[in-house]
Formats: sequence, C-alpha cells, structure tokens
Amino acid sequence: MQPASPPSRIVLVEDDVSLLNALGFALETEGYSVAPYTTASDAIALAEPADCLVIDRRLPDLDGLALIARLRGRGILAPAILITTNPDDHCRRAAAAAGVEIVEKPLLGAELRQRIEASIRGAAD
Repeated sequence: MQPASPPSRIVLVEDDVSLLNALGFALETEGYSVAPYTTASDAIALAEPADCLVIDRRLPDLDGLALIARLRGRGILAPAILITTNPDDHCRRAAAAAGVEIVEKPLLGAELRQRIEASIRGAAD
C-alpha cells in the first residue's frame, strides 16, 4: 500500500473575511489544505509554498496581480487564479500576460474548484 499523498496546498488571499472563511471551508471539504490570508502583506511576509494561488483582485494593500508577481519573485511559482468582479479589458490582458486565470465573482457552482484542479494538474504535467 502506498502512503497517501499530502493534500494540495492552496494559498487563498481575500479581504472579505466571510468569503475567505466560506471559500476556505469549501476547499478544505474538497480535500485541500488552505492557507488563508486577508492581506497581501501577510501573504508576502509568510510566503508559504503552494500548489495553487487563489487571489482576490482588489485587496486593500496591493492589487492581486501585483501580489502574484511578488510571490513569484519570492520563488512561489504555483499556478494562480485571480478572483474578481467584472474584470475590464486591461485586467484580462494583464492576467493573460502573467499566465493568471480569472474566475469571476460571484463564485457559483464548481468553477473555482475545477480551475484549481486543472491548474494543479497542468503544473504537474
């Protein structure tokens, strides 16, 4: 019998505490290990290894795409998903240039989980 592999680790940064808690709970029930943060500063300071980054676009202390760039600069090269409401063309172009997927709020159904799974699978290939 092979030992069970550790759960995939998700770094989740969302300043809305209710949404952070709900997403964290939902991802943990799907079997992920979640490192939740409410600020970009905390995520940068702790810079935890991750299998996937799920980052809110509009954080109070730093734009989500800028946070992803800083985490990558610190060696966290995990695939990233930006969660946002009504992304404009500039946001879409910047995300595409950075190799970041966008999932639009409200987060309905299983889209976020499916994108996380696909991102982690793609990174493993």
